[in-house]
Amino acid sequence: MDKQTPLYSRHVALGAHIEPFGGYLMPIRYGSVIDEHLVVRKGVGIFDLSHMGEFRVKGAGALEFLDGLLTNNADIPVGKAFYSAMCYPDAGIVDDLIVYRLGDDEFLMVVNAANIDKDWAWVMSHTGSFDVRITNESDQTALVAIQGPKSQELAALLTTVDLDSVGFYALARGTVAGRQAIISRTGYTGEDGFEFYISAEDAPSVWDAAMKAGEPLGITPVGLAARDTLRLEVGYVLYGNDIDHSTSPLEARMGWAVKLSSDKDFVGRDVLRRQKEDGVSRLLVGLTVEGKGVIRHGTELFQVDRRIGVVTSGSMAPSLNVVVGLGYVEKACSKAGTKIEAELRGRRIPVTITRTPFYTAGSRRQ
Repeated sequence: MDKQTPLYSRHVALGAHIEPFGGYLMPIRYGSVIDEHLVVRKGVGIFDLSHMGEFRVKGAGALEFLDGLLTNNADIPVGKAFYSAMCYPDAGIVDDLIVYRLGDDEFLMVVNAANIDKDWAWVMSHTGSFDVRITNESDQTALVAIQGPKSQELAALLTTVDLDSVGFYALARGTVAGRQAIISRTGYTGEDGFEFYISAEDAPSVWDAAMKAGEPLGITPVGLAARDTLRLEVGYVLYGNDIDHSTSPLEARMGWAVKLSSDKDFVGRDVLRRQKEDGVSRLLVGLTVEGKGVIRHGTELFQVDRRIGVVTSGSMAPSLNVVVGLGYVEKACSKAGTKIEAELRGRRIPVTITRTPFYTAGSRRQ
């Protein structure tokens, strides 16, 4: 049975269209997806992301444990965060995730909702003799996010934390609406924003306070549909669509989060090293539709009469008024500017390989 987040009653009261997603009943939209999308680009939107999973890793061996499990380096300063893949031995992706370093020997792993049980089993199967204590805090943790160019203005009304001191992919501990929180400057939209990690019982109070404080700023609740179009406009991948066990981080152009030059030996390293040396046969690329039609997950891609790949994500980009997508194509066809075609219901439409992000005018603070 699908779970409800601690904010489920708020979504019902707001008239949200709710559907199952990742094992939870989640708000897909509250009204117009385009309106929700554009308010994040121009003002501030609020998201319930409490379906995400949180694993706390503590102990003297926490850093060594994570370095053996993740493709990216875990040895970052306390108060910073990093993005990483977690791979199988064949270099297929278990999940992509964000990790926060809360202390010298304490980390918080934030994983995708649909992968919580799978990831938990995978993480626990690799504890070995490491001096670590790992707890699954997913059910006890809620996550409220505010995103958009007015997000700091709103956050400043909710906390006394010096937000100017919190850089991109950094965090601070403090209170939000009087409730204890981890405040991170992270997001999935290409805009500036903050994510508030709070206890599940405090979620309604924080949501209500943000909605009230944000009224003069035009705050709007945003569902998962607009979250998807926002992330697609800036070329962020979605697990289950663009990456999964059948794809490697190098194929997905996530090489910047794969530290092969370091001495650390992580799961999947040997295969990834060979892929780096030999090259991969396909690459994830951005796609811009030049004709009429919307490409979707599974749409086949052609060059003349030869199938060269497949679309993994596609949608109208509300900020740009064009249809864009992501997909895997043969490496020889992956150069930006290459003209190909997508097949839609028996007809071909022109598509151009495009560098991502498609949308480059976001407010995200580096």
